[in-house]
Amino acid sequence: MGVQENGKGGGQKYVRMASDTAAAAAAEEEEEEGVSDSHPFQENENKSSGSSKYVMACAILASLNSVLLGYDVGVMSGAVLFIKEDLKISEVQEEVFVGILSIISLFGSLAGGRTSDAIGRKWTMALAAVVFQSGAGIMALASSFRVLMIGRFLAGIGIGFGVMIAPVYIAEIAPTIARGSLTSFPEIFINFGILLGYVSNYGFSGLPSHISWRIMLAVGILPSVFIGFALFIIPESPRWLVMKNRIDEARIVLLKTNENASEVDERLAEIQEAAGFANAEKYEEKSVWHEILNPTPGVRRMLITGCGIQIFQQITGIDATVYYSPTIFKGAGIKGNTQLLAATVAVGFTKTIFILVAIFLIDKVGRKPLLYVSTIGMTVCLFSLGLTLSTMEDSKIGIVLAILCVCANVAFFSVGIGPICWVVSSEIFPLKLRAQASAFGAVGSRVSSGLVAMSFLSVTHAITVGGTFLLFAAISALSVAFVYKCVPETKGKSLEQIEMMFQNDSHWAEGEVEIGDMKHLMEKQ
Repeated sequence: MGVQENGKGGGQKYVRMASDTAAAAAAEEEEEEGVSDSHPFQENENKSSGSSKYVMACAILASLNSVLLGYDVGVMSGAVLFIKEDLKISEVQEEVFVGILSIISLFGSLAGGRTSDAIGRKWTMALAAVVFQSGAGIMALASSFRVLMIGRFLAGIGIGFGVMIAPVYIAEIAPTIARGSLTSFPEIFINFGILLGYVSNYGFSGLPSHISWRIMLAVGILPSVFIGFALFIIPESPRWLVMKNRIDEARIVLLKTNENASEVDERLAEIQEAAGFANAEKYEEKSVWHEILNPTPGVRRMLITGCGIQIFQQITGIDATVYYSPTIFKGAGIKGNTQLLAATVAVGFTKTIFILVAIFLIDKVGRKPLLYVSTIGMTVCLFSLGLTLSTMEDSKIGIVLAILCVCANVAFFSVGIGPICWVVSSEIFPLKLRAQASAFGAVGSRVSSGLVAMSFLSVTHAITVGGTFLLFAAISALSVAFVYKCVPETKGKSLEQIEMMFQNDSHWAEGEVEIGDMKHLMEKQ
C-alpha cells in the first residue's frame, strides 16, 4: 500500500495523521491475532470499500439541505390552495408568495460564496439549516400575508445558502471517478423533497383549511434536525483547508476519502498548486470578484457554461411545472383538490425515480450525451403538452395525455439537465473562484426560477396555459444548441484538469469539443 510502518516496508511514504492512529492500532492488533498473513490485495480492497462508503455518506449528509428546497417546491403547489382560502390572498399575492423564494434565495447564494470561503463549506451548510428552520417556523404560525412573507424571506435566504454550497462541497471531497454521481446527490434530494411535499399535500388535504397548510409547512423543519447530526460526521472540504493553509488537516481528509493512499500526496500537491500556495500567492476577496467581473478568456468560457446551464435549467419551466402542476391539470380538465393533488404525486414519483437513473449513468455515459437526451426529450414533451392543453381541454384523452406529458417532461429533466447542471457548474471553476463563481451561477438559476414562477399565472392568462408551454418548448430547443456549443465533456477528469481544459484555447476551436465527445462515446461502445 505504500505505507511504512515501524521502520519496515518500502514504496512511497506518507505521514500517518492523528485521526488514523485508532485505525492503525486496530490493524496492528488484528495482525497480532493472526491476520498479518492477509493478502495485500485484500487490504487494498478493504481500504477502497471503506473510502467509498465514507465519501458516499458525506455526500448524502451534505445533500440534506437540498431536501428543504425540494420540499418547499412540492408542498407549496398544494399548500397555496389552502392559504388562499384561509388568508384570502389574491392571485397576484399568490404569484409573489410562490415565486419570491427563488428571488430571495439569490441573496443567500451570493452571501454563501463569501461565507463558505470565510467559515468553511461545512459550517455554511449548518447556517443554511438554521436560517431555513426559522423561516419555516414563522410561515407555519403566520396569521397574515405580511408575516407569511417574513418567513418566506428567511426560508429563501437559507435555501440560497444550501443550494449553492452542497454541490461545491461534494465536488471538492469526491474522488474523480465518482464525482459526477456524487455531485448529483443534491438533485436527488431535491426530487425526494418534492415527492415528500406532494405526499404531505395529499396526506393533510383532508384537514380544515386553516390547519392543513400550517402542518404542511411545519413538516419541512424536520430535515434541518438531521443536518445538525450530520455536522458531527462530515469533515471539512480538503480544498478549503488547503486554501487556509491547513495542509495537515487536508491530508487527513484526503486519506479518508481517497481509495489509494499512495496518491494522497500527489493529489495534495495538485490542490496546493491550484490554490496558489505553490507560488506563495494569496487571493483576496477583491481580486476574486475582479477576475469574475473582468474574466480572462478561460474564465469567461467557464462563466458562460456554468451560468448558462443554470439559467436554461430554469427557463424551460421546470419550477412552474412543479409549483403549478395542480393548475396545469385543472386546465386539462381534472376537478377537485384531492384529485389534483393525487395527480401531482405521480409527477413526484416519476421525477424521483428518473433522477436515480441519472446517478447510474452520469459517470458511465458522460455529462454531454445525457444533456442531449434530456434537452431534446424535454422539447418534445413541452411541445406535446402545449398542443394537448390547447386542443384537447376537458376530454378524458386530454387529461391522460397531459399527465403523461408532464411526467415525461420531469423524467427527461431528471435524467439530464436537472442533476448535470449542478455537477458541471461545481466542477468547472478553478479553486480560488469556485465558491464565488458557483454562487454567481446559482444566482442565475434562482432569478430565472423566480421570474418564471412569479409570471406563470399572468402569462397563462395572456396566451393560455397551452401557449405558455409551447413557449417553454421553444426555449428548450435553444438549450439543445447551447449544450452543443458551450458544454464540454468533463467525465473522468480531475477538477484541475478541467480547469486546464477551459484555459486551453486550442481545445475550444470550432468542432473540437464535439469531436472529443464523440471519441468518448466510441470508446464506451
